Order: sequence, then C-alpha cells, then structure tokens
Amino acid sequence: MRYAAGDRRLFGIAVPLGSIRVEGGWRVGEYPDLAPFARLCEGLGAGLLQLLPLNDTGGQSSPYSALSAFALHPLYIRVRDLPEAAAAPRAVEALESFAAEARPGERFPYGECLEAKLAALRAVYEASADSIAADEGLAAFERGRPWLRAYAVYRRLKSSYGERAWRSWPGHRDPTRDEIDAMWDDPAARREQLFHAWMQMRAAEQFGAAAEAVAGTGLVLLGDIPILMNDDSADVWADRRFFDESLRAGAPPDMYSSVGQNWGFPIYDWDAMAEDGYSFWRARVAEAARYYSAYRIDHVLGFFRIWALGDRDETGCLGRFVPGAELGADELSRAGFSQERLRWLSEPHIPGVELRAAVPAPEAALAVDAALERIGGEDLYLFKRSVRGEADLSELPLSGAALEFLKARWRDRALLPIGGGRFSPTWSYRGARAWATLSDGERSALEAMIGSASASAELGWEDRGRRLLSMLGSASDMLPCAEDLGAVPDCVPRVLAELGIPGLRVPRWMRRWDEAGQPFKPLSEYGELSACTPSVHDTSTLRGWWELEDGRDGFVEAYCPELRPAPALLGPDAEGAVLSALAKAPSRLFVVQLQDLLDLSARYRSGDPSGDRINVPGSVDGFNWTWRMGPGTEELGRDAAWTARVRARCGR
Repeated sequence: MRYAAGDRRLFGIAVPLGSIRVEGGWRVGEYPDLAPFARLCEGLGAGLLQLLPLNDTGGQSSPYSALSAFALHPLYIRVRDLPEAAAAPRAVEALESFAAEARPGERFPYGECLEAKLAALRAVYEASADSIAADEGLAAFERGRPWLRAYAVYRRLKSSYGERAWRSWPGHRDPTRDEIDAMWDDPAARREQLFHAWMQMRAAEQFGAAAEAVAGTGLVLLGDIPILMNDDSADVWADRRFFDESLRAGAPPDMYSSVGQNWGFPIYDWDAMAEDGYSFWRARVAEAARYYSAYRIDHVLGFFRIWALGDRDETGCLGRFVPGAELGADELSRAGFSQERLRWLSEPHIPGVELRAAVPAPEAALAVDAALERIGGEDLYLFKRSVRGEADLSELPLSGAALEFLKARWRDRALLPIGGGRFSPTWSYRGARAWATLSDGERSALEAMIGSASASAELGWEDRGRRLLSMLGSASDMLPCAEDLGAVPDCVPRVLAELGIPGLRVPRWMRRWDEAGQPFKPLSEYGELSACTPSVHDTSTLRGWWELEDGRDGFVEAYCPELRPAPALLGPDAEGAVLSALAKAPSRLFVVQLQDLLDLSARYRSGDPSGDRINVPGSVDGFNWTWRMGPGTEELGRDAAWTARVRARCGR
C-alpha cells in the first residue's frame, strides 16, 4: 500500500495483534480484530497503528524468530469466520470452550493457544480437504506466492521430524530447488502440504480484509520487518546461498550485558544477494506492501554493519563488525609485532598457578586434561585446537568454577584471528591482560593501526548502508522507518536523512552521554524526520521506567519542569503531562504503546507496571510477548473521559 500521509505529523498507537481484546473475540487477538481496534484509534485522534511482526514463528512466541520471512502466523486466524468452518462445528466449539478458561487480566498462554488453534484448523481442513485440494483459488494463491512451496514442504517435513530444527533432520537437509518442487508434487505429501498452504491463504484473506478496513479509517498501518532470519527457517533451509552459515549475528557488550548477545541468526551474504538483484529482500518488502503502508526496519544498523560471531560462540564477546576493522599479519609484522607477539595477543595464555588458585585441584587437573595443552616445560597453557568457542567448552565434562574460569579466559584476548592471516581488534581489547603487557610504543602503534582500520571500515559502512536502504526504498511505496538504537555510527543518521527515512527517538535515552551528568537533549534536537516514542516493546513502559528505573529527575528538568520535584509515582495526571510534553516534539511520528495510554486512567492502569512489558530482552519464558489489554476495545471506545484525555494529551 502507498503511504499517503506525506509530511503530516501523526499520533500513532502501538499494540501487538495478539494483545487486542474485542467483544466476542478469542483468547488471543486475531486478524479481524484490527478493524474495531482501528476504529478505536480513529476515535482517539490517531493517524497510525503500529504492529509487531506477524510471521509464523511456530512454537516460539517471539515475533522476531520466524520460521518464514513471508508466511503469516496461523495463530491469528479467526476459525469461525472460515468458509469451511460450518463443516466442523465441534472444532469451533472447542475453541470457544478453551477461550472460556481465560482468567481476567491474564497474559495468554502462547503454547496452549497455538495448540488449540492448530487443532481447530486441522479439524476444519480435514472436514473439507477434498474440496480444498480442488479449489482453483488455492492454486492461484500458490502461483502468486513463489515462497509458498518451500514453506509448505519445510513445515510438512518439520512436523514429520517432531518439530526439530532442520539441521538435526535425518534427511532433506540440503535440498535443491528441483527437489523442493518434486516434494511439492509428491502425491503422498500433497494433503499435508496443502494444509499449510490453505492456512496461509486464509490468513492472507483475513489479514488483507483487516488491512483494508484499517486503511478505510484513514489510518496508516505500520508493520515490522525483522532484519534477520531464524536459522531454523524455511528461507535458510531452502536458499542457503543468501546466508553466511559460518557466522551468527548478535550485539557487543554494553551497559546491559557485559558479555554481549548472541542472537543465533546467520548473517547475510550480501554479495550473493547483490548478484541476484536482492530478490529476497525485494520480495519481503513486496509481501509486506500487500498489507502495510509503512514499515519499521528492525535493527537498521545491520544494513551498515553487523556484529558477527563464530558458530561456536555462546556470548557476544568475541564478535566483530562485518564489514569492520581488519589488520593483516604482514602489516602487523612491519609495525614490529612478531609472530610470537601476535600469538600472545590473540590466544589466551593461562598460567598454571592462576588456574589452580581459581579452581579446586581435582577440577583444575580435569580442566587441563579436557581443554588445555602445556607450552613446553612451562607452567603455562594454551587452549587445545579442538576448542573453537564457548560452546565447545560447555560440551566438555566440566562444570562450576572450572567451566566459568575457562570461558572467562577464552574471552580474554586483544586480537581475534579471523582467517587468512588477518585479525580484528576485540571489543574490549584495552582490557585484555595481554594488552597490559605491551610497551607504550607497542600500544601506541597498535592503537594507530586500529584507528585507521576503523575509519576505513566506517566509510564502507556508509556506502553499503546507502546502497541497501536505497534498494529497500525502491521496492515499494511504503514509508520505511528505522529502528536505529544502540551505538550509532555517524554515517547512519546521514544516510537516513539523505534517503528520507525517519529514525527512532526514545526520550529516556536521548542524552548527551559524553557530558557531565548526561543531560537530556531538548526536543528541538529530535528533528522532523524521526519517530518519538516513550517506550517500545523491549523496554519497560513509561510508568515502569519512571517508577522502577533511574532518570526521572533529569527528565523532568528537561521536558516537564511543571512536575518539579519529580513525583516518585507517575499517576494519571503526571503521565498525561509527560505525554503532552513529548507530543510537542517536532518528530513526524509520535507513537505511544497502548499500555502507556491505559495508564492515563486510574480505572485501566494495572497494579504493577512491570507486568505491562511486552518483552524482557535476554530472557525466554512464558511472560514475553504474551501481554493482553485488560479492558476491551469497545469498552474503551465508550469511555468518553478517557478518550478525551488521550486526544488532549497526544493530539497533534
């Protein structure tokens, strides 16, 4: 769909589809629920509705861990609205009975909901399988979705192998396109594969109708395209050529994680994609444009450079930017670093006395035997060549202090060998023990080389980011919006401004980090080409941040001086004052999570704001991605006082 709002400043509301509650709805929000929710947004004066990704994620609740870059999630299909539902009344009844078990204010049980929904969809399908197989509409749908064959075959195989990841399948791990087509045409597999194709057709119909209804209210529907693909996905399984399977994406150490993050997703082979005209990404954007008129580019920094880890790393410590700063062995040799010196900098050397001091004697001996090799006759050890990462250490018969000691020492190095006689500086190279042993001259020479290589790499980041984001922009009439959080290189805002892509502004993080006291930046510095949002799905809500974290005093001084002194609790009136202040930002988009709007009412706000989060990064449990709104959509629409307050505080 075409973005028709131009440069108009819009107020938007962000909510996960599964969180929406409507009268007569199910235990999880469904595609048709978007229509009444859009009417609520329209009544609140909003011009935009933002959703999280809606891709099929199988048994994982995270919308950023999809089994397909294209397939929609069957969890959100409304079964009773299906043309075939009348032939399976008991399936519809079973879903209603399951929904009746919900408790007021619950976070929905993702696994149980998915199991119930798929069981009902299966029953409906089986009751009409013969007519579905003969449906020309389904055949036409398959012809119009080139990705559907591989997805359906992959889902059929994954089910037959007990839902295991494809790398652990006993067969079919490396299919050619012809082999996938042959499996699609196999009469013995046809019924099962058409089940998955049929679900995709019905999901597309329901979501398409809902998207049209949203557009009919005049709202912009803003979607979300995750940058990376789950390794266990139909796309990686079927089209290996576009992915570098030797590396995994993640994030470097920061204030939130001293060892960084390993997301486990393969990185892209952008050269292979370029040779194919970026068909994979163009197809992803085109599929999104069937429903949305704007989309969020998840982790836009990854289009400039990605933090890449070895396939045996567990944390993000020993990663490097790709492309990034690289130093050649010849270059280092000319600067005076001998082969022995490079080994000292790039391979952890463990004194035996240190090992024995940190680990009890029996475990220390076991650690030496399992993971280390002695250097000559010295009481000094290196890791065995069989150890390529933390995962290899985890698989050894070690535990407790011995395992943690070895992992910490494995990560302790200044240079990272990356093959071909080349090295990359580690994220914390100045803190490595080997670095401390260098002479002042050696440190100065190495710092200069790293600085020069980093500057050269950043020039490459700018060129690549401009090329890839220009490609995305040319692939549709949608408005791309960038999630540009984190350590942002200077080239990123330049390219976004050049291409007219709004970046993200989260006020709690809009500070002058290098100044004393880290003061908040004034709203005037947010810029028109931006999207301002008080909270996002990976953070606490505005109230949760205010009441449970740090920063409210400086925030009040910068944005809401009328609230001085900053209240410890963010009541409805104070929250209204904060939202009203932020709505005045020059940002083109002002997007507020539904939870923050509910907090404007003593009637709707929850007792504990920590329970209103969508996700807690770094954790995997039943809490994440399962929040549901307490009051229903229609109830909120009938509340004139709350509606007036939202319009007054967030209107633009």
